[in-house]
Amino acid sequence: MGKLGIQLFLLCFTFFISVSHQMGLDSKEEVEHEKEFDYQHPGDWGKIHPEWAACEHGKMQSPIDLSGQEVKGVSELGPLKHNYTPAPATLKNRGHDMMLQWDSSGAGTLEINGTEYVLKQAHWHSPSEHTIQGKQYALELHLVHQSKDGTHAVVAFLYQLGQPDAFIECLAKKLEEVAGAEKQVLAVGPVNPNDIHIDTGNFYRYTGSLTVPPCTENVIWTISKKIKDVTNEQVKLIRVAVHDRHETNARPTQELNGRDVHVNGP
Repeated sequence: MGKLGIQLFLLCFTFFISVSHQMGLDSKEEVEHEKEFDYQHPGDWGKIHPEWAACEHGKMQSPIDLSGQEVKGVSELGPLKHNYTPAPATLKNRGHDMMLQWDSSGAGTLEINGTEYVLKQAHWHSPSEHTIQGKQYALELHLVHQSKDGTHAVVAFLYQLGQPDAFIECLAKKLEEVAGAEKQVLAVGPVNPNDIHIDTGNFYRYTGSLTVPPCTENVIWTISKKIKDVTNEQVKLIRVAVHDRHETNARPTQELNGRDVHVNGP
């Protein structure tokens, strides 16, 4: 290969890497915007890009049904160890969901099995993605954490229709602004994740995946056993703010494939 050929090869290779990065194909992160996948055909996600193959062929996919016969009590899990702090955040419309993204330093940490995970972002799914003995709830909130080596840990909360949720209520005006003006990004100032009021002693724990492409596996899931309340108006507000064509954004439950589901607390 001559000098010109080498230069052309390097130019093409650099272009490919750049495009792949912009499309999210070289990353284990969640896809930033719903441009190539939808919730009408979630079974097709794994066919869209080779890098998304885990969505179709992965054996540790999320969400799952937390059925009684699959759950094992494990007392040594102990309480959930977290140290969250208020931090500047941005409300971002990703097309498939509304995401609350804290600044680059995160909003504190979560410790699991001696590994520290930084809280990066939160987002909502409606109805819930995880189910309990087949029951699907009105809403699900995911707190997404990441360790230094790039692995993920997600803390999830399920919501039933009832009283207003205080955390969502604090963001209501910003959600309305995003929905009305069709803005993609909106600064919301400091947001304190402690306002979610986490029950640290009662939760489910299993190993799964991200629930949107690329469906990266080996994600540690912690699902609170305490079902929170949310109003129908709050659920609608979150869905209206999302600029897509779907009424729901919940991936169907996936096969457990022999995985253990542990429960901490009674």
